Amino acid sequence: MQIEKQAVRIGFNPLTDCASVVMASVLGFDEQYGIRIVLSRETSWAGVRDKLVTGELDAAHALLGMVYGTQLGIGAQRHDMAVLMNLNRNGQAITLSRRLAELGAVDGPSLAALMKSERRQYVFAQTFPTGTHAMWLYYWLAAHGIDPLRNARAITVPPTQMVYNLAEGHMDGFCAGEPWGHRAVMDGVGVTAATSQQIWPDHPEKVLGASAAFVDAHPNTCRALVAAVLAASRWIDVSVANRRAMAEIVSSGCYVGTERAAILPRILGHYDNGMGRQWQDARPLCFHQDGAANYPYLSDGIWFMTQFRRWGLLKSHPDYEATARAITRAQLYREAAELAGVAVPAESTRSSTFIGGGVWNGADPEGYVASFAIRQR
Repeated sequence: MQIEKQAVRIGFNPLTDCASVVMASVLGFDEQYGIRIVLSRETSWAGVRDKLVTGELDAAHALLGMVYGTQLGIGAQRHDMAVLMNLNRNGQAITLSRRLAELGAVDGPSLAALMKSERRQYVFAQTFPTGTHAMWLYYWLAAHGIDPLRNARAITVPPTQMVYNLAEGHMDGFCAGEPWGHRAVMDGVGVTAATSQQIWPDHPEKVLGASAAFVDAHPNTCRALVAAVLAASRWIDVSVANRRAMAEIVSSGCYVGTERAAILPRILGHYDNGMGRQWQDARPLCFHQDGAANYPYLSDGIWFMTQFRRWGLLKSHPDYEATARAITRAQLYREAAELAGVAVPAESTRSSTFIGGGVWNGADPEGYVASFAIRQR
């Protein structure tokens, strides 16, 4: 296999779930497949998007919804994009301010009750308008009778700035990736009202994203890149010892830039909501799951487009399946998985049950959008 480009510039945001691209470089899995990953620490998802489009980055640790939003021209000029693989599942959180918790808002129902009694505008932050965190936040609020766009104000804040802005009283809550939910609990400024895996168990989260032009011009480079990241993902998930070692590495200033104590507990599934409840989560952040966490299901991508339509980010229904097939490089993934010795699911869609009992299986996206009582019309 002739590698078209040996040095591959990969962007990431300082989040725990950047770990697989970081470890692929740190542990030398990239070199095993004939490439060299050059890591680039970014400061926002908008910056990642723009650098992928301009070619400053070859690929990136990216929000699944961001890739689809860019393909569809939501909030920026349309650009053909590609999802090479999923990087992880689960492990995000919705955090409410300590002030709200002291007023009794500690979960969805109690937040809804407080918002009805307090006549003011509530502000909730997410990390990117079409990103995963926006969709988890909106879905969770709506599941408890709160219209996220009419009953509240939604703002966009980079992940690393969430805890500071919550502490300063600039917002009432946020949805972001770890370690920032646990950081808010550690600092005493926020409480965990819900985890993303409570909203959608085993949901997709970050992906390895790239422009379609880069993938088309460098298919062998991309296969090698996916194989290397798959190997790193498998290494992280294989043992508790490896997860501990990973937490030590990614906590450094080169990567996430916070102490290991902010990262490690939730990587191991140990949760503390900041209100006296502690538990061992059955579905913490995972990177591999024998390849199940890495396969880019078409139905997952279609789900994000249904939510774009639900919340008015799309003014009409797109060609759901054709768009998902154009973005998802399933054949390239299968070839890379074979290189890495990773099993591939037999089906390109899956069935998922959400908070409140709603089921999504990739069929009838237009009917699915219409089924929601709270939506933009």
